[in-house]
Amino acid sequence: MKNIKNFMEIAFQEAEKAYKKDEVPIGACIVKNGKLISKGHNTRERRKNALCHAEIVAINKACKKLHDWRLEDCEMYVTLKPCPMCAGAIVNARIKKVFYGATETNANDNLCEQIFSSERLNHKTELVKMEEYSEQCSRLLTTFFKNRRKK
Repeated sequence: MKNIKNFMEIAFQEAEKAYKKDEVPIGACIVKNGKLISKGHNTRERRKNALCHAEIVAINKACKKLHDWRLEDCEMYVTLKPCPMCAGAIVNARIKKVFYGATETNANDNLCEQIFSSERLNHKTELVKMEEYSEQCSRLLTTFFKNRRKK
């Protein structure tokens, strides 16, 4: 059984894979009962599909592996705090907890938290920032966008 830091490292390795493929470097993995179920990274550019965020890719793989859309006993580890689309998918998949590394600089509206705790939804998801990964995850994103602007 791996610990929380190992799972965040797996998510970060997925972000590095995205970086090498010239995708926005975000990675995610899903864990159930301490066991890795799935992992994913952004593939929007390669697949030409706006839905191919790391979280959605990981959710799709987990659902296929577990033969269920309900991921109630699962946790997600992701390098960047989820966007509203991914937050909605996470809640609808009934993932119980999300651990994340970085926060977007312009994401100070608490929209993710609002979605995770919305009274309209019958499931609530806990959001946990892993401060020790914030700098590492932010640096990879910053480097990616600096290099993209140079092109």
